[in-house]
Amino acid sequence: MAYTYDPQNIFAKILRGEIPNDTVLETEHSLAFNDIRPQAPIHVLVIPKGAYVTYDDFAANASDAEIIDYTRAIAKVCAMKGVEADGFRMISNAGENGVQEVPHLHVHILGGRGLGRMLERG
Repeated sequence: MAYTYDPQNIFAKILRGEIPNDTVLETEHSLAFNDIRPQAPIHVLVIPKGAYVTYDDFAANASDAEIIDYTRAIAKVCAMKGVEADGFRMISNAGENGVQEVPHLHVHILGGRGLGRMLERG
C-alpha cells in the first residue's frame, strides 16, 4: 500500500518545534513524550523523526539505523518508566480500520495500572 505523509500533522509540528511537548527521551532518530490526554498513569508516545505513516511503512522504508534507534528508544522508555516490572501495553494504530488519528507512526506505551482486555469481542 502506498502511504501519503502529511507534513502538517501534529507530530511533524512537534518535531519541528512548532508545538511544545513534555519530552521523556530524545535520540538521534526518535522522540518520546508524555501524552497530553493520558489514558493510564503512564502514557508515553514514541515517534520516529522520519516521515513514516504506519509501522509497516516504517519497517519497509526506514534505514537500519532508524529501526534500531526506534526499537531501542521504546525499550529505554519502558525502563525509564518502570513498566516492565508489572506489565504494559504498546499500541500502534494504523489506517482507518485501526482508528489512526495522526498520520505519523507512533507507539503508545501505557502502564501503571491494570488495562483490561485489549479488544472487546464482537
